Amino acid sequence: MDVTRYGAITAMTNKMKAFDENAREYDAWFDRHSWVYQSELRAVRMLLPQSGKGLEIGVGTGRFSVPFGIATGVEPSEEMAEIAKSRGITVHDAKAEKLPFGDTTFDFVLMVTTLCFLENPLEALQESSRILCPAGTIIIGMLDKNSPPGKLYEMKKQGSRFFKDARFYSVNQVLEWLQITGYNNVRILQTLFHNPEEISDLEQVKEGHGEGLFVVISARKN
Repeated sequence: MDVTRYGAITAMTNKMKAFDENAREYDAWFDRHSWVYQSELRAVRMLLPQSGKGLEIGVGTGRFSVPFGIATGVEPSEEMAEIAKSRGITVHDAKAEKLPFGDTTFDFVLMVTTLCFLENPLEALQESSRILCPAGTIIIGMLDKNSPPGKLYEMKKQGSRFFKDARFYSVNQVLEWLQITGYNNVRILQTLFHNPEEISDLEQVKEGHGEGLFVVISARKN
Protein backbone atom coordinates (compact mmCIF):
# COMPACT_ATOMS: atom_id res chain seq x y z
CA MET A 1 0.00 0.00 0.00
CA ASP A 2 1.19 3.53 -0.80
CA VAL A 3 1.19 4.98 2.73
CA THR A 4 1.57 8.56 1.50
CA ARG A 5 -1.38 8.20 -0.84
CA TYR A 6 -3.46 6.56 1.88
CA GLY A 7 -2.69 9.40 4.25
CA ALA A 8 -3.71 11.98 1.66
CA ILE A 9 -7.01 10.23 1.01
CA THR A 10 -7.73 9.99 4.74
CA ALA A 11 -7.00 13.69 5.21
CA MET A 12 -9.27 14.59 2.30
CA THR A 13 -12.07 12.45 3.74
CA ASN A 14 -11.71 14.20 7.09
CA LYS A 15 -11.85 17.61 5.40
CA MET A 16 -15.05 16.76 3.53
CA LYS A 17 -16.63 15.30 6.65
CA ALA A 18 -15.94 18.51 8.58
CA PHE A 19 -17.59 20.63 5.88
CA ASP A 20 -20.54 18.28 5.40
CA GLU A 21 -21.28 18.15 9.12
CA ASN A 22 -20.81 21.88 9.71
CA ALA A 23 -21.88 23.53 6.45
CA ARG A 24 -24.39 25.87 8.13
CA GLU A 25 -21.86 26.91 10.75
CA TYR A 26 -19.29 27.58 8.04
CA ASP A 27 -21.74 29.71 6.10
CA ALA A 28 -22.75 31.68 9.19
CA TRP A 29 -19.10 32.64 9.77
CA PHE A 30 -19.34 35.17 6.94
CA ASP A 31 -22.20 36.93 8.70
CA ARG A 32 -20.45 36.95 12.07
CA HIS A 33 -17.27 38.35 10.48
CA SER A 34 -18.85 40.63 7.91
CA TRP A 35 -15.95 43.13 7.81
CA VAL A 36 -13.48 40.34 7.11
CA TYR A 37 -15.76 39.01 4.40
CA GLN A 38 -16.29 42.43 2.82
CA SER A 39 -12.56 43.13 2.86
CA GLU A 40 -11.88 39.84 1.08
CA LEU A 41 -14.60 40.54 -1.48
CA ARG A 42 -13.14 43.96 -2.22
CA ALA A 43 -9.64 42.55 -2.77
CA VAL A 44 -10.90 39.80 -5.09
CA ARG A 45 -13.12 42.21 -7.02
CA MET A 46 -10.12 44.42 -7.81
CA LEU A 47 -8.49 41.61 -9.81
CA LEU A 48 -11.58 39.81 -11.13
CA PRO A 49 -12.36 40.25 -14.86
CA GLN A 50 -15.37 42.46 -15.45
CA SER A 51 -16.88 40.15 -18.05
CA GLY A 52 -16.66 36.62 -19.40
CA LYS A 53 -17.76 33.15 -18.36
CA GLY A 54 -16.40 32.21 -14.95
CA LEU A 55 -16.03 29.13 -12.78
CA GLU A 56 -15.37 28.96 -9.06
CA ILE A 57 -13.39 25.89 -7.99
CA GLY A 58 -14.25 25.13 -4.38
CA VAL A 59 -17.42 27.18 -4.50
CA GLY A 60 -18.40 26.23 -0.95
CA THR A 61 -21.73 27.80 -0.05
CA GLY A 62 -21.48 30.40 -2.82
CA ARG A 63 -20.32 33.31 -0.69
CA PHE A 64 -17.98 34.53 -3.43
CA SER A 65 -19.71 33.33 -6.59
CA VAL A 66 -23.01 35.05 -5.80
CA PRO A 67 -21.74 38.65 -5.39
CA PHE A 68 -19.53 38.25 -8.47
CA GLY A 69 -22.25 36.75 -10.64
CA ILE A 70 -20.41 33.46 -11.21
CA ALA A 71 -23.05 30.92 -12.19
CA THR A 72 -21.01 27.69 -12.15
CA GLY A 73 -19.02 26.04 -9.40
CA VAL A 74 -17.26 22.85 -8.38
CA GLU A 75 -17.67 21.54 -4.83
CA PRO A 76 -17.08 18.02 -3.43
CA SER A 77 -18.90 18.69 -0.15
CA GLU A 78 -22.54 17.70 -0.68
CA GLU A 79 -23.93 19.85 2.13
CA MET A 80 -21.97 22.92 1.08
CA ALA A 81 -23.05 22.40 -2.51
CA GLU A 82 -26.72 22.28 -1.50
CA ILE A 83 -26.47 25.73 0.06
CA ALA A 84 -24.73 27.08 -3.05
CA LYS A 85 -27.44 25.55 -5.26
CA SER A 86 -30.12 27.24 -3.15
CA ARG A 87 -28.44 30.52 -4.09
CA GLY A 88 -28.80 29.82 -7.79
CA ILE A 89 -25.40 28.35 -8.61
CA THR A 90 -25.00 25.29 -10.81
CA VAL A 91 -22.68 23.07 -8.77
CA HIS A 92 -20.73 20.08 -10.08
CA ASP A 93 -19.60 17.33 -7.72
CA ALA A 94 -15.96 17.03 -8.75
CA LYS A 95 -12.39 17.51 -7.58
CA ALA A 96 -10.19 20.41 -8.61
CA GLU A 97 -7.65 17.95 -9.96
CA LYS A 98 -10.16 16.43 -12.39
CA LEU A 99 -12.66 18.97 -13.68
CA PRO A 100 -15.73 17.82 -15.68
CA PHE A 101 -15.35 20.43 -18.41
CA GLY A 102 -13.88 20.52 -21.89
CA ASP A 103 -10.76 22.40 -22.90
CA THR A 104 -10.97 26.21 -23.19
CA THR A 105 -14.46 26.39 -21.64
CA PHE A 106 -14.11 29.38 -19.29
CA ASP A 107 -12.73 32.91 -19.49
CA PHE A 108 -11.68 32.99 -15.85
CA VAL A 109 -11.38 30.68 -12.86
CA LEU A 110 -11.71 31.73 -9.23
CA MET A 111 -10.32 29.76 -6.27
CA VAL A 112 -10.76 31.23 -2.77
CA THR A 113 -9.11 29.42 0.17
CA THR A 114 -9.20 26.26 -1.93
CA LEU A 115 -5.55 25.37 -2.53
CA CYS A 116 -4.98 24.62 1.17
CA PHE A 117 -7.56 21.81 1.06
CA LEU A 118 -6.42 20.11 -2.16
CA GLU A 119 -4.63 16.81 -2.46
CA ASN A 120 -2.48 18.09 -5.35
CA PRO A 121 -2.50 21.89 -5.86
CA LEU A 122 -0.14 21.81 -8.85
CA GLU A 123 -2.34 19.30 -10.65
CA ALA A 124 -5.37 21.48 -9.91
CA LEU A 125 -3.64 24.51 -11.42
CA GLN A 126 -2.80 22.48 -14.51
CA GLU A 127 -6.47 21.54 -14.81
CA SER A 128 -7.50 25.16 -14.45
CA SER A 129 -5.20 26.06 -17.31
CA ARG A 130 -6.71 23.33 -19.47
CA ILE A 131 -10.27 24.61 -19.11
CA LEU A 132 -9.34 28.27 -19.57
CA CYS A 133 -9.62 29.98 -22.92
CA PRO A 134 -6.43 31.40 -24.45
CA ALA A 135 -5.35 34.41 -22.37
CA GLY A 136 -7.86 33.37 -19.70
CA THR A 137 -7.31 34.48 -16.10
CA ILE A 138 -7.00 32.61 -12.82
CA ILE A 139 -7.70 34.44 -9.56
CA ILE A 140 -6.51 32.80 -6.36
CA GLY A 141 -7.53 33.95 -2.89
CA MET A 142 -5.35 32.38 -0.21
CA LEU A 143 -4.19 32.62 3.39
CA ASP A 144 -0.48 33.49 3.33
CA LYS A 145 1.32 31.28 5.85
CA ASN A 146 4.31 33.65 5.95
CA SER A 147 2.35 36.76 6.93
CA PRO A 148 2.21 37.63 10.65
CA PRO A 149 -1.52 36.75 10.89
CA GLY A 150 -0.85 33.61 8.79
CA LYS A 151 1.73 32.39 11.28
CA LEU A 152 -0.87 32.80 14.01
CA TYR A 153 -3.40 30.80 11.96
CA GLU A 154 -0.82 28.05 11.46
CA MET A 155 -0.26 27.81 15.20
CA LYS A 156 -3.98 27.68 16.00
CA LYS A 157 -5.32 25.57 13.14
CA GLN A 158 -5.43 22.36 15.19
CA GLY A 159 -8.25 23.93 17.18
CA SER A 160 -10.34 24.58 14.06
CA ARG A 161 -12.68 21.92 12.72
CA PHE A 162 -12.33 23.41 9.24
CA PHE A 163 -8.60 24.16 9.02
CA LYS A 164 -7.26 21.30 11.14
CA ASP A 165 -6.29 19.27 8.06
CA ALA A 166 -5.56 22.25 5.81
CA ARG A 167 -2.08 22.92 4.49
CA PHE A 168 -1.31 26.60 4.19
CA TYR A 169 1.20 27.74 1.57
CA SER A 170 3.44 30.72 1.06
CA VAL A 171 2.78 33.11 -1.80
CA ASN A 172 6.16 32.23 -3.29
CA GLN A 173 5.19 28.56 -3.44
CA VAL A 174 1.99 29.37 -5.32
CA LEU A 175 3.88 31.69 -7.69
CA GLU A 176 6.30 28.84 -8.43
CA TRP A 177 3.38 26.54 -9.29
CA LEU A 178 1.86 29.19 -11.54
CA GLN A 179 5.15 29.58 -13.39
CA ILE A 180 5.45 25.81 -13.85
CA THR A 181 1.89 25.71 -15.16
CA GLY A 182 2.59 28.43 -17.72
CA TYR A 183 0.80 31.42 -16.22
CA ASN A 184 2.20 34.94 -16.49
CA ASN A 185 1.19 38.63 -16.07
CA VAL A 186 0.94 38.16 -12.31
CA ARG A 187 -0.63 40.73 -9.97
CA ILE A 188 -0.78 40.41 -6.19
CA LEU A 189 -2.93 42.21 -3.61
CA GLN A 190 -3.18 41.72 0.15
CA THR A 191 -5.61 42.60 2.94
CA LEU A 192 -6.50 41.57 6.53
CA PHE A 193 -3.59 43.02 8.46
CA HIS A 194 -5.05 42.31 11.89
CA ASN A 195 -6.45 39.35 13.77
CA PRO A 196 -9.74 38.54 11.96
CA GLU A 197 -11.48 38.20 15.33
CA GLU A 198 -10.68 41.84 16.07
CA ILE A 199 -11.47 43.45 12.70
CA SER A 200 -14.36 45.94 12.99
CA ASP A 201 -14.10 47.89 9.72
CA LEU A 202 -13.00 47.46 6.13
CA GLU A 203 -9.31 46.61 5.90
CA GLN A 204 -7.16 48.39 3.36
CA VAL A 205 -5.99 46.61 0.22
CA LYS A 206 -2.31 46.92 -0.69
CA GLU A 207 -0.10 45.71 -3.51
CA GLY A 208 2.26 42.84 -2.80
CA HIS A 209 2.35 40.28 -0.01
CA GLY A 210 4.05 39.51 3.29
CA GLU A 211 1.91 41.62 5.63
CA GLY A 212 -1.73 40.66 5.08
CA LEU A 213 -3.32 37.33 5.89
CA PHE A 214 -5.51 37.25 2.77
CA VAL A 215 -3.67 37.46 -0.55
CA VAL A 216 -5.23 37.60 -4.01
CA ILE A 217 -3.14 36.54 -7.00
CA SER A 218 -4.24 36.97 -10.61
CA ALA A 219 -2.37 35.46 -13.53
CA ARG A 220 -3.02 35.01 -17.22
CA LYS A 221 -2.82 31.76 -19.15
CA ASN A 222 0.16 31.87 -21.50
